[in-house]
Amino acid sequence: MRILFTVCGRAGSKGIKNKNIRDFLGKPLAYYTVSAIDLYLKQHEDMEYDIAVNSDSDKLLELMDNNPMRSVELIVRDLSLAGDIVGKTAVVSNCLLEMEKRKGIKYDIVVDLDITSPLRRVKDIDELIKVHVAQKPDVTTSVTTARRNPYFNQVKKVSKGVKKVIDSNYTARQQAPEIFDMNASLYAYSPEFLKSGKGVLDGYCEAIEMFDTAVLDLDHENDFELMEVIAEYLFEKYEDFKEIRYNIR
Repeated sequence: MRILFTVCGRAGSKGIKNKNIRDFLGKPLAYYTVSAIDLYLKQHEDMEYDIAVNSDSDKLLELMDNNPMRSVELIVRDLSLAGDIVGKTAVVSNCLLEMEKRKGIKYDIVVDLDITSPLRRVKDIDELIKVHVAQKPDVTTSVTTARRNPYFNQVKKVSKGVKKVIDSNYTARQQAPEIFDMNASLYAYSPEFLKSGKGVLDGYCEAIEMFDTAVLDLDHENDFELMEVIAEYLFEKYEDFKEIRYNIR
């Protein structure tokens, strides 16, 4: 099995200035992702792989090229894929096409890891890949149990007041269908599906459940600070979170 790992990040950020090249608890945020890949590969030494970093940021490309853990392939992002409304799958697909051209090979799986999701464990990557290989979906993604449920305690505005997002007669949250949040941390793609141009949920999609780290999206400065607080707690309490940080040399 040959895997293409992709790590994609744009230059700049509207909510948090240059978040992809910032330090997170004293170490480059992007290195947490490389560290997780590195530790996974140390447990699977017979695996064939490549790691592609795609960005329009010279600083991010230089940072990742100098990472002390794994050699990476640098892909300078085409300007047509650099806007903030460009879908992530289009960028990952571009990584796949570029790497196939460079290496003259085909990949069995493409695994994308988000830079702004540093709180993941090696076993999350392992489970993602195992489920994708066993079930053979178009996409396997990572989720966490949702804290609110549209059948029970989420509302939407209507012409007069608010009402439940989905009409139902449930009187307890436990009665409602189980709902998950997509935490955008991990994706495994079938190369053929990725090239189709379809969205993540447009095909057969499987999911793995990750530890609930509050599903913080790094959109504002206080999100970054809150994630650092949560990370310090997780690194102190759980060895499988801690190893990702302390593997960064």
